[in-house]
This record gives sequence, C-alpha cells and structure tokens, in this order.
Amino acid sequence: MTAQTIFHDAREVHTKGRKTFTSTFFPVGPEPLAIMADYIATLKDKLGFGPDDPLFSSTRIGLNENRAFEVQGLSRQHWTTADPIRSIFRAAFVAAGLPYANPHSFRNTLARLGQRICLSPEEWKAWSQNLGHESETTTFVGYGHVPSQRQAEIMRQLGEPKTARLADEEIATMQAALDRLKASQAA
Repeated sequence: MTAQTIFHDAREVHTKGRKTFTSTFFPVGPEPLAIMADYIATLKDKLGFGPDDPLFSSTRIGLNENRAFEVQGLSRQHWTTADPIRSIFRAAFVAAGLPYANPHSFRNTLARLGQRICLSPEEWKAWSQNLGHESETTTFVGYGHVPSQRQAEIMRQLGEPKTARLADEEIATMQAALDRLKASQAA
C-alpha cells in the first residue's frame, strides 16, 4: 500500500466502458488509508492473497455441519454483480445506526471533494482521471450537481467583496502548501 495505487485491469475487473486505468488513493485523510493498509495486510499475511487476487473478492459459501449454507471466508473470485456489495453496505450502515448510502454515493462525494480542493485545471483533470473518467467534463456533467445548501453558500460568498474572497483563497493555498511541505519533511 506504500504506492497508494490500485490497477484496474479491464480484462479482470468489470470497469465501466471496459477501461484499464490506475487509481491513486484519494486524499481523504489518514484513517481510510490506514484501514485499507490493514485490510490489504490481512489479505496478504493471513489469507495468502497475492497481486493477482481481487482486492475485494466475493464471499466463499460452503455447507456447515448441519448441511446449511454459510459464509466461510473470502474466495479468490471477483463479484459477478454489485448486489452483494450493496447488501454489505446496507448491513454496515444499519450496524452503525446510519441511513443507507449506496456504494456509488462515495464516488459522488469524491467528485464534490475534488470540486472544492482542486485549484487548477491540471489538478481537476488528474482527479477526474483518478475516478476513471477520460474527460473531466464527464465528472462535471455526471457528478456536478451542487446540493441546494452548498448552492446557497456559494451564492452568498459571491456577494462578498472579491478582495476578501481572494485573501481567503490565498490563505487556503498557502496553508495547503505548508501542509504538503510538513508532510514531505516528515517522510
């Protein structure tokens, strides 16, 4: 997980449009990255999975001592549909006491995050490609809806003097540069 990348091989994974691409872990904080690293370590160290095995493999089903079907770990096969993944998400949200959010809603969230933190067209293009989109317009058109609460916030900010808005943006840019510098020095 040190490279923080995942290779999506269209010959093995059913990507939309049968595209092969590499994704880098989105900058969403250290906790999700640590969870993924721990999960991958479990796959490799405890279950003996290798680089050709699926990252998210299907459930292995077998018969228990009463000859009833039960979950018996993970197989080394890809899921054939998204239905089991939706069921897993639903159960996890119920267990956490949260309303259900389908797996695709996380892509929507990532697209919205990109809209807010990408500061240049090049950054937005990289973000869009990381979602698996060949064109950044796909990301804007497919995920560009601005929720009404955020729309109102933006409209209010547009009424502020431009100099104040620029100062806030400059401060945010400098803070991001400082954070990156600190992170590179710590590594």
